[in-house]
Amino acid sequence: MKHTLGQRIREARRERGIDQVTLAARLDVASRTIQRWEKGEQVPDSNYLMRLAKITGVSPQWLLTGKRDMYPTRAEANVFPLATGRYRKVELIPLPLLSSVPGGAPSMIFHPDYVEKYITVDDVRDPSAFALEVKGNSMAPKIEDGDIIIVSPKQEARSGDICVVRVNDEDTVKRVKIDDQFLHLVPLNPEYEPMVVRKKDVAFMWRVVKVIKTIS
Repeated sequence: MKHTLGQRIREARRERGIDQVTLAARLDVASRTIQRWEKGEQVPDSNYLMRLAKITGVSPQWLLTGKRDMYPTRAEANVFPLATGRYRKVELIPLPLLSSVPGGAPSMIFHPDYVEKYITVDDVRDPSAFALEVKGNSMAPKIEDGDIIIVSPKQEARSGDICVVRVNDEDTVKRVKIDDQFLHLVPLNPEYEPMVVRKKDVAFMWRVVKVIKTIS
């Protein structure tokens, strides 16, 4: 038996031969929303659970609880009342996905005025927030190549935060250590060297508030 809701969603999808992109399109959500459901990072509400059950042909009760058979019998009711009070209601917010930011050596490839597409996330309360795809592995394993980071320009960046930083027209994502005159850009991957820059050369320092992992 699949012990978590996310595992059961993944099993139901795979048994039906549906990939994440196709399922997302049929539910009218972002494919990364499906990924987060299957990883257990987010719980679909009762409406989406019922639609998931219908699309994949599984029993709603099995999908929610893991009890009974995976596929409904004729005697089973068509509508199963889901215990939605058990779950926290999550507000989904569309955010612009801008061009990539390097998670390795600094680069000039991040262009904040160019919107590539939009993604759907939850629990982000900054209307100016946006998403970036990371290229490189200097912040691995926390942030790896292809992961999506959510940046909140309005939240104050403090020493120890992971931030997107622009220095002398070059951009990077690093953990920052702030002192009086200098900014230390610290990678999490020990194969990369820290950098030290003058604070007066920093054009902006935007705090990373969420990481959406890529599922291979």
